[in-house]
Amino acid sequence: MDVIPVIDVKHGEAVRARRGDRARYQPIKTPLADGSDPVAVALGLRALFAFPTLYVADLDGIEGRGRNADLAGRLKAVLPDTELWIDEGASAQTVAGDLERDLPFTPVVGTESLQDADGVAALRALAPERYVLSLDFKGEEFNGPVEVLDEVQRWPERVIVMTLAKVGSDEGPDLQRIASVVAKAGTRSVYAAGGVRNADDIAALMRAGAAGVLIASALHDKKITAGDLNKIAGR
Repeated sequence: MDVIPVIDVKHGEAVRARRGDRARYQPIKTPLADGSDPVAVALGLRALFAFPTLYVADLDGIEGRGRNADLAGRLKAVLPDTELWIDEGASAQTVAGDLERDLPFTPVVGTESLQDADGVAALRALAPERYVLSLDFKGEEFNGPVEVLDEVQRWPERVIVMTLAKVGSDEGPDLQRIASVVAKAGTRSVYAAGGVRNADDIAALMRAGAAGVLIASALHDKKITAGDLNKIAGR
């Protein structure tokens, strides 16, 4: 089971996410870092555990304010051995262009950022090993073109199931939805995002077939400890 910490960035600061209500996200206060600079938070997470992967949601890019262009470089400079998954809200067309150069991160394409048929067509053309697809849900509704959800054969090798209403809710993950996606994903790796409270939730997601889990609040609130992470990693 892969445990992937999450940093949400808004107005250039790391923020605490709550139920996908981005207007209410505030700069994070965490025992892992002094202040809310994303690099400081990333280093605090790295001090807690040697996570192989870090996920970053650039909310400024996702919400159309303009992405934090220097963020990937700053993070890679201090975490050279960590794979960065970054959702900048980029269209599939933009990601296709980005992949023609040597990116310092793996782009995440969120279905909420797919606005039209051209975007869906561009997504289908992306090399499946070079990006991560985030299937975004708001409540019970799929946030994106339904054909993306249905065309399982076109999914990439790694797929996130992002349940925004569960993020920061302390209510537990959506096990039924994860199991449903896993059942049709075939050999693809499915990652659960939203609602994880503790190590028991991670164990339940593992039983549901998830390859990994994205976590933020439980790490900052010390509900998942370094000891838990070592056990999950089999150390």
